[in-house]
Amino acid sequence: MQITVIEHEADAGPGFLDGWLGVPCEVVRPYRGEPVPDRAADGLIVLGGAPAAWDDDRCPWLPATRDLLARAVSDGTPTLGICLGAQLMTLACGGAVERGADGMEVGLCEVTALPEPACDPLLSGVGAAVAIQYHQDVMSRLPDGAVPLMTGPLYPHQAYRLGARAWAVQFHPEATPDIFAAWATDSGLPSGEEHVARVRAAEDKLVAVWRPVAEAFAAVVRATA
Repeated sequence: MQITVIEHEADAGPGFLDGWLGVPCEVVRPYRGEPVPDRAADGLIVLGGAPAAWDDDRCPWLPATRDLLARAVSDGTPTLGICLGAQLMTLACGGAVERGADGMEVGLCEVTALPEPACDPLLSGVGAAVAIQYHQDVMSRLPDGAVPLMTGPLYPHQAYRLGARAWAVQFHPEATPDIFAAWATDSGLPSGEEHVARVRAAEDKLVAVWRPVAEAFAAVVRATA
């Protein structure tokens, strides 16, 4: 049993997921020249990164990643798209992604469950929570058939499910405080120290909310493998 993980850049790795999933992961790093597979293993996770979901010239592996996501959704492979991964899944499945009109969403932000997660295999029980955000592009139109699961005060499409076993989340449940601190430092984020301090102070809350979600995804992988 194995989960295929697509990593787009070295400082946006699996983070917390390494210790939460309990399922072996094969991390594919196309930015190092590793080919994106035609099909995922027993599950698929596509991580975040700085590129835009349409930035094919800068990141020539993105078309293959979108194809992989579309195939995984179609095949019913348990799939989780995170931030850029969520946006790639949205494009791959017929939705729309564009630059956010209200600017970047960054730092520790609130996300709120919609009614549907009451019976969702991953997000049931989450309710209102905090999550790490770091994005300027947004999922402006969800794919046909998508079930919206979470919303937020700045951008409404924060999480959705497509089919029975594919999820997209705009936020970063995988990001550790150290990963976020590296993003804030590398980008010269305004008020970066304040954002980092808030994220570090909320680490226990982040773990309490998002670890069960990762474990639930792993359980879906095990059940369908």
